[in-house]
Amino acid sequence: MGKNNKKNQLDESNIKPEIAVDKKNTEESAEKDTKKKSAKTYGSEAKKSASGEQQNDLEENTGSKTDKDEQDSKTTADIGSSGSSDAGDTDKTVDNGTSETVERDPVSVLKEEISAERDRYLRLAAEYDNFRKRSMKELQTVYSDSRADTVTKLLPVYDNLERALKMECSDEPFYKGVEMTMTQLTEILENMGVKLIDAMGKPFDPNTHNAVVTIENPELGDKIVADEIQKGFMLGDKVIRFSSVVVAN
Repeated sequence: MGKNNKKNQLDESNIKPEIAVDKKNTEESAEKDTKKKSAKTYGSEAKKSASGEQQNDLEENTGSKTDKDEQDSKTTADIGSSGSSDAGDTDKTVDNGTSETVERDPVSVLKEEISAERDRYLRLAAEYDNFRKRSMKELQTVYSDSRADTVTKLLPVYDNLERALKMECSDEPFYKGVEMTMTQLTEILENMGVKLIDAMGKPFDPNTHNAVVTIENPELGDKIVADEIQKGFMLGDKVIRFSSVVVAN
């Protein structure tokens, strides 16, 4: 009987440490589970907080951008309103720190515009008139130079016909033909405005005469053309060939 009681007490003493160990292990695992749950809860709260901060930053940026766009729109509207007020022919004058808006008379505005257009028209008309006169002068110069060049190339023919008529010829029909050719050429030159320079017996003129030889002749006066070696021609007021002459005294 006494042995059984001792045995029971020993068994109870062995069971109590085991129970204490199991209890301690249970408490440790419960504490670990609590820490894990707290860590998970803190992580999820941190993620939510970070996403909330990002959302707030995005909203703030969007709001600031919207405010900036509204401010730019207001500035553009102010500029447009100021431009339209300027286009409405209004002048602003500042006197002693105060501004006054004075509306311009539409009639005066129209008068200024008409005056400006009239001045522009007169300037354009004057420029066109100068251009027309300059063009006409250039055309006349080109035409005169062309005629002078053509006549100059025909003058050797005139000189040869003149020499032929001065020669003695027994063939009357031949001589008559040369004479008719010379007459026709002279008429053509006259129709073109070409005229002979009168030199024989005239005082020497350096503007139309070219002195080739000088002689002494008491019968003639001082610097008088005694003979004409080659005839000179003028086209209008322009000398196309000087007269080659012999000048006396």
